[in-house]
Amino acid sequence: MQQNQFLLYGANGYTGELIARFASEYDLQPILAGRRKEAVKVLADKLTMPYKVFDLSDTAALEAALREVKVVVHCAGPFDHTAKPMADACLKTGAHYLDINGDMDVYELLYSYNESAKKAGVMIMSGAGFDVVPTDCTALFLKKLLPSATSLQLAFATPGGGLSHGTATTTVQKLGEPGAVRKDGKLTPVPVGHKGMRVDFGGGQKLFVMGLPWGDVYTAYLTTGIPDIESYTAVPPAAYWLLKFQFLFNWLLRTSLVKNLVKKKIDKAPAGLNDSKREKATSLVWGKVTDKAGNTRTARLSGPDAYTLTAYCTLLIAKKILEGNFKAGYQTPAGAYGEDLIMEINGVKREIVD
Repeated sequence: MQQNQFLLYGANGYTGELIARFASEYDLQPILAGRRKEAVKVLADKLTMPYKVFDLSDTAALEAALREVKVVVHCAGPFDHTAKPMADACLKTGAHYLDINGDMDVYELLYSYNESAKKAGVMIMSGAGFDVVPTDCTALFLKKLLPSATSLQLAFATPGGGLSHGTATTTVQKLGEPGAVRKDGKLTPVPVGHKGMRVDFGGGQKLFVMGLPWGDVYTAYLTTGIPDIESYTAVPPAAYWLLKFQFLFNWLLRTSLVKNLVKKKIDKAPAGLNDSKREKATSLVWGKVTDKAGNTRTARLSGPDAYTLTAYCTLLIAKKILEGNFKAGYQTPAGAYGEDLIMEINGVKREIVD
């Protein structure tokens, strides 16, 4: 077992390929893996990397592959289908689990493995990329600035960015479903887009954001203990007003017919941003905490595009694990590695606004 080697499952996806391409910058050697030989082998040949082909339903092959490594970076979504078999196999083989999930339901599922993972000496971390790493670090940073904080708002924007096939497909699966916030420490259903506001992300970028149930509603509570949490993302104002009438057609959005039509459109689109567009795109994060006395602290962060940031964050965390720096059980990024984890990524800047 090489000390710098990890299993990269879903390597042929857009983000998986970026992780494979950037791995050498962290002196890491991925073993590329996936279920389609024609896709995985092409990438392995292109990058001169070892590869394996197996489906997650092939438990014997999955466990055999995990026994050869200390950590798996799981990039094959939708994670509400794929996280459980991978996590089960990790507990059985002792391999640490990382994924790039952004689905709150998956965080909740994997958190249920907390005690079993502790007993197995395995770390499970879901959301090892964007948006959770930068927003989770921002949440803990703000909590330390205002320890009495009782409410947290987090917002992000990705100017010049876009959705990969995997992210878009996962989003389609949630069409017509309600959103959520944290209220008094509990997950509380709310309509998607229940709130909207303008946020100053810095650099003259004052963008409209609306409430969406991103993973931070789940993870930031575990990291900070702040009982009231809302998450937002930048959207055109017209989309926000359209969602005010979403309740009228949620039943239609939930049908297989509509989801399949949207999925076909996604499949015809490019897999993700090309390198030129990706290098010009950015990611922006804003956060604000408030306590019962009305005291507030605000901070913002900027960095490379979301997919580049995901690749670098995932590789950084994988390297830490391979070096023996991990905590057994279910962990959030900032919970395991502190609020300055994101500052270890080149090009990331953070400032206190007030």
